[in-house]
Amino acid sequence: MSITPAASGLKPDTNYQTFLTMLTTQMRNQDPTSPMESSDFAVQLATFSGVEQQTRTNELIEGLGAKLDALTLSDLSSWLGAQALVDAPVPVDGSTITLFPETAANADGAVLVVKDASGKVVSRTDIAPGAQSVEWVPADQAGTPLTAGRYTLGVESYLGQTMISTGPARHYATVAEARNDASGTILVMKGGAEVPAGQVAALKR
Repeated sequence: MSITPAASGLKPDTNYQTFLTMLTTQMRNQDPTSPMESSDFAVQLATFSGVEQQTRTNELIEGLGAKLDALTLSDLSSWLGAQALVDAPVPVDGSTITLFPETAANADGAVLVVKDASGKVVSRTDIAPGAQSVEWVPADQAGTPLTAGRYTLGVESYLGQTMISTGPARHYATVAEARNDASGTILVMKGGAEVPAGQVAALKR
């Protein structure tokens, strides 16, 4: 009987010495009346040699991966403290916030829609369609200042009385953390909002 990684149930990264032990055990306990053919012996040695090479390759790849991760983390450090233009919940503390709304090119009206953490609309404010930026004073529909917290902002574009599109109302936020996960690079803003790095529209210091 020949021993292979598949037959033994062992993973490719199993210690090479284990295979040698299995081979010598097999030879020691083989049927004397039907000894292992030399060709079978050569095949198993070649198999074990391949496993050893695969193990070493895996170790090299793991080491290279660690180095690449370190380089990536080094690159990520350049994001920290930067101002990123993002479409993310806005932390409100009473200060006026500069927004960069996105409206439809053919819109003749636009509304800034503000929702609280529960998704409830707390204000709807008309803004000029096509405006490059808007100074937003956080307040509800009655003009009462919003309580501290995070709010989601969006823009509705209108043509006459018909809403023709919705878009983001981006703002600049400070990058407090940058990390890698299965979905890619994630930026954590001051205030807690998380944004994929690929969705950052602009970056400044």
